[in-house]
Amino acid sequence: KLQREVRAAEEARNWFLNSNLRLVVAHARKFRGAEGIDFIDLIQEGNLGLIRAVEKFEWRKGFKFSTYASWWIRQALSRAVTEKSRTIRVPGRLSDAAATVHAIKNRLQAELGRDATIPELAEESGLSEAHVEEALAVKDSVSLESPVGEDGAMLGDFVMVEDDDNDPVTRAESLAVGEDLRQAIDRLPARERRILLLRYGFVDGEPKALPDIGAELNLTPERIRQIEKVALCRLRHPSFGMSEEALL
Repeated sequence: KLQREVRAAEEARNWFLNSNLRLVVAHARKFRGAEGIDFIDLIQEGNLGLIRAVEKFEWRKGFKFSTYASWWIRQALSRAVTEKSRTIRVPGRLSDAAATVHAIKNRLQAELGRDATIPELAEESGLSEAHVEEALAVKDSVSLESPVGEDGAMLGDFVMVEDDDNDPVTRAESLAVGEDLRQAIDRLPARERRILLLRYGFVDGEPKALPDIGAELNLTPERIRQIEKVALCRLRHPSFGMSEEALL
């Protein structure tokens, strides 16, 4: 009986893998053409992400496998490109930190109307000030304009959400991400949920600034920012099935 159960589990695992190979190919195409890593290698790396997703997926939690698997596949592909591509000459972990810090820097610059300070970036990212400075310095050797795709895609395209309404496939993917994000937000505690709904513009289509949300909830803008940070940390957990791209 035990052998039958093991065999059944293995068959189910293989079925999941074979049924989602197209998902791997779809994500791998977005990285195709990166210098130093060919398409077959990208497929293999994406498959490793898919295998990881199958191993960790818990269907009882109610989220879609395709969304969950996409998170793991993109993580595997991103790391493969940053570690193996000759266009990127720093360790993958440092490159990840650089992408995160630069994304936070851009967001704070838009919110504050000025360049963010090192302490502000450290607080937002959870890194030490020394690590923030190191991540910022990476830009000299790892430009967000480094090509990673045969279609002219840049590394920054995988840090920031693309804006290509003329492409129906991209548009459909963007809408799906938005719906998945909304569903994920609905699983958060009430206050965190309200803050993110306002920040992402799900309430009336207009993203709200920290002071506006603070006035509504009778909290300071700084407190709103702290709660937002906690909520985003929750959403980044694989159990929510959200890609990093959708949260930047």
